[in-house]
Amino acid sequence: MAVTKILARRGGLSQAIAYVLNGDKTEEQILTAAQGCLTSTACHAMAAVKQRWNKTDGVQLYHVIQSFRPGELSPELALEIAREFAREHLLGYQAIIGVHTDREHIHAHIVFNSVNQFTGEKYHSNAQSYYQQIRGISDRLCREHGLSVIMAGESAKAISYVEWLRRSKGQPTFRSMLEADLRAAIQDANDLGHFFLLMEHMGYEIHHGDRLGFRLRGQERFQYPGRRNTLFTEDGIRAAIQGNLAEIEAGSRPAVLSRPKYRPYLAHPKYTGFLALYVHYLYLLGKIGQRQYPPRMTPHLRQEVMRFEQYRTQFDFLRENEIVTQADMDAFQTRTEESLAKLIKRRTILNVRKKKRQKLYTALADVEALAPSKALYEEGLTGMEAEFERYMEAVALLKSSGVPRKRLTEEKAEIYEQLAELNREIRAERQKLKLCHEIQNQVPVMEQDIQRTEEHQKEVRELEYRRR
Repeated sequence: MAVTKILARRGGLSQAIAYVLNGDKTEEQILTAAQGCLTSTACHAMAAVKQRWNKTDGVQLYHVIQSFRPGELSPELALEIAREFAREHLLGYQAIIGVHTDREHIHAHIVFNSVNQFTGEKYHSNAQSYYQQIRGISDRLCREHGLSVIMAGESAKAISYVEWLRRSKGQPTFRSMLEADLRAAIQDANDLGHFFLLMEHMGYEIHHGDRLGFRLRGQERFQYPGRRNTLFTEDGIRAAIQGNLAEIEAGSRPAVLSRPKYRPYLAHPKYTGFLALYVHYLYLLGKIGQRQYPPRMTPHLRQEVMRFEQYRTQFDFLRENEIVTQADMDAFQTRTEESLAKLIKRRTILNVRKKKRQKLYTALADVEALAPSKALYEEGLTGMEAEFERYMEAVALLKSSGVPRKRLTEEKAEIYEQLAELNREIRAERQKLKLCHEIQNQVPVMEQDIQRTEEHQKEVRELEYRRR
């Protein structure tokens, strides 16, 4: 599934192209492509087209972003989808494409000239063109490649991308947790004042203004759930509470809603060390997520529920690699660092081979990219002199090299494929080291959280015992 958006920019053409081609984000520019121009001279070529058609003012470029669900596709497939999108939707528009892999989710960036190099027509974007063309083409390409799409009727604009990402992975969001707590407080409240008291006991700060706002202590911003659901406005909450009281008086609703009794964690006998700690912590977060937690649970732990999947990934990593003690962790890190060093050395050797042939590889790309410009020049279209000259220089260079073009193309494909595979392996090794560092930083925090929770549970049990 790809979430798409388009941004119009009135300046910053060179900066946008540099961002898309950033080697740190595109595996040293392996995951890049161009349409109607070359990556090395894209800014100059786009500026020349604007001058040729005397359209140098207004919007200078458009920036399309395709964000894919984590783990759903490879960077190479994301690049292929972005290239197909550009060929179909941006016919005649010069474009630079880059697939970024620096985040958990793969995302493709397409920066294209606002002026069509063949017709001089300026690109225009509006809501209708977005849904019928950009979104429609992107969804169709995703389906053709076996990827999921946002179904008709689903709202992709009403939620942030982060929230969509967490929903797509089946993870809780702050919004869903807040709405669950609001519904629980409405069910338990006797009046509006009691409702606010219950929300405060659950760790929320309340903003009383034109709209009711809620945030966990420690969060920066308030959320206003009444914007999306009138049930969570002050009038909606008051009406719901009055409806609850009417049901209680009519006998169709119990006066006190039973809650599952909280049962403390019993240590699992099979795990020790880091594994035992993670099992305990995941159990605790699971209970909080299911609303089976002691009264007045700290806002910190309620926010930790949002990272449940991250901790489960860390636990699986520890179990798969049989890391139980700090000594196991140190030994694993040493092996991983050695493996990473070997992979980087192999990649350096490949890059040296690639650099020796880079002029020929660039010439191959020039011949393919500039073939349409050559045809237009031969048909008599003016303004294609520079492109035609560049095309002829590339053909001459390939001819003088003495290497058959087919063999050179196969060699280039082989080197790029090997580099892509090595980059995948390097990313995997770096991810392992990253998980090791995250685990070692998280262990003291988890131990402290568990200790505080157990102390709090002990206080609750003592209070309950005194009341008997």
